[in-house]
Amino acid sequence: MNHPSNPSRTTPDGILGSFAQSRWHATESLVDMAVQTPAPRVTTLDAEPQKVRFDIEKSALVIIDMQNDFCTKGGWVDHIGGDYGADRAPIAPLQRLLPIARQSGVPVIWVNWGNRPDLANMPPNQLHLYKPKGTGIGLGEALPGHGARVLEKDSWAAAVVDELKPEAQDICVDKYRISGFWDTPLDSILRNLGTRTIFFAGVNTDQCVLHTLTDANFLGYGCVMLTDCCATSSPAFCTEASIWNVKKCFGFVADSLQLAAALTGAAR
Repeated sequence: MNHPSNPSRTTPDGILGSFAQSRWHATESLVDMAVQTPAPRVTTLDAEPQKVRFDIEKSALVIIDMQNDFCTKGGWVDHIGGDYGADRAPIAPLQRLLPIARQSGVPVIWVNWGNRPDLANMPPNQLHLYKPKGTGIGLGEALPGHGARVLEKDSWAAAVVDELKPEAQDICVDKYRISGFWDTPLDSILRNLGTRTIFFAGVNTDQCVLHTLTDANFLGYGCVMLTDCCATSSPAFCTEASIWNVKKCFGFVADSLQLAAALTGAAR
């Protein structure tokens, strides 16, 4: 890979920056801001409403909220009687896509809802989202059976599902709102990576995935929703509306097989 996503804490003398796309080189007499970056590796994705030509070296795969509270028996969605099984649909396509993405040098970024234990940055409107009637188990409160606290950072509830464990080179970002960009380092990380094209996966299609994607669009990134790598427990019309809006206003849609074909067909 040309851009290690989990760089060593020790960097060579003079190198300033974790990623080859944006680093500087400093000496006593010169700061070089024009350090050579990886050569472009351009490929074409068979997307809608148009095909997309993109540079693999400037792309990233962002996976949102594929965590136990949403996707696993005993998590918060299961506890409230929701269909957590619907949110498991992206697991199999992601299991096939992730090795290809990593081998192709595409950074994998996991964006999970992981709150502070003290909830100090959570206003009442966000607490209401998980406790709309003021009763029951809300954010930061222990789930029955195993005691994991709802969406608390470093808890079982906020962890990526076992079937999709992050690898050492992946990047993990905690989020605290529906959008993964709000009050998080996600934008800074993507800019340091030199990212221009983002592929989106995760749950829920019509909520955290869509609103992270729309914020990315507003920030100037090229956005592609991977439809088979996204899911929701909402009614079907919510997915239809989300896909329609992405194609109309916010970017492009494709599936994991189309992205895999584009990545494997590109020369290294």
